[in-house]
Amino acid sequence: MQRIHLSTWPTPMEPAPRLAVAIGLRPDDLWIKRDDLTGLGAGGNKVRKLEWTVGAALAEGADVLVTTGAPQSNHARLTAAAAARAGLRSVLVFPGPPPTESRGNLLLDTLLGTEIRWADTAELGDCDMATALATIARQTAEDLRVNGHRPAVIPFGGSSGVGAQGYRVAADEIKTQTSDVDHVVCAVGSGGTMAGLVAGLGPERVRGIDTGAISDPHARVAQILTEMDSPADPASLDIDQDQIGRGYPTLTSPAAQALTLAARIEGLILDPTYTGRALAGLIAQVARGAVQPGDRTVFLASGGLPGLFGHPESHTLS
Repeated sequence: MQRIHLSTWPTPMEPAPRLAVAIGLRPDDLWIKRDDLTGLGAGGNKVRKLEWTVGAALAEGADVLVTTGAPQSNHARLTAAAAARAGLRSVLVFPGPPPTESRGNLLLDTLLGTEIRWADTAELGDCDMATALATIARQTAEDLRVNGHRPAVIPFGGSSGVGAQGYRVAADEIKTQTSDVDHVVCAVGSGGTMAGLVAGLGPERVRGIDTGAISDPHARVAQILTEMDSPADPASLDIDQDQIGRGYPTLTSPAAQALTLAARIEGLILDPTYTGRALAGLIAQVARGAVQPGDRTVFLASGGLPGLFGHPESHTLS
């Protein structure tokens, strides 16, 4: 597989002693893997996946990248940034009508020069959003091909056996940066981040916190592991589905409390959709004893800060 380099590795591993104590761990138990500090397009975990998926697209001779997501998608924003870095066009496919103003990730999408196409997913009948958008992305790619372009479709969230290789590499970084890791906690959106970590660390050390982005995250992570030829047993996957609340687009009360705590105790800024939920999940697991004092725990700060400025409920934070 061909890989291009879009950031500087490894990302930092930082201790979080005050946050550790605040959530019920010992001061030296909690470490933050700072994948929010990747250097492309305002940063985030999707850069790791794009090094591999865009590398594959370039190897195939692509001149335009097509991908999908929610309007505040971090993956879409970083796909546009990766396309700009590689000298390619990009087309982002989002559901629904365009908003009256561009905020957060949408503002950055515009700045990065991508083309945004707004799609009526209701026309595709009763299927989940990710499936509907994938269908429209393929149609968009075919339209581009008819008009003389060489499109490559980057999967939702960059999550595939190819993209997840980026987090197999991240797992190696974690093992090098801190010894005797008991738990690595990450948000689960499209599944590739968790799959790559499981492939590199084993399912017994990775705790995924479901954000509600897809209907069956367990099946999706298992599928990606199969695509990676990983020997990890999908039956052993640990995916906590208690933090979804009223759904993926919403700001849950535990996530709001978690991101406020991280900001005020460690100066660490999380996002309302992914890392806020992931920290809330870690706090809940400590409270019920699934993660205990003395366990060496790594929390993946996977980025997504621009989404904080585009979230409809961010004004409720105080």
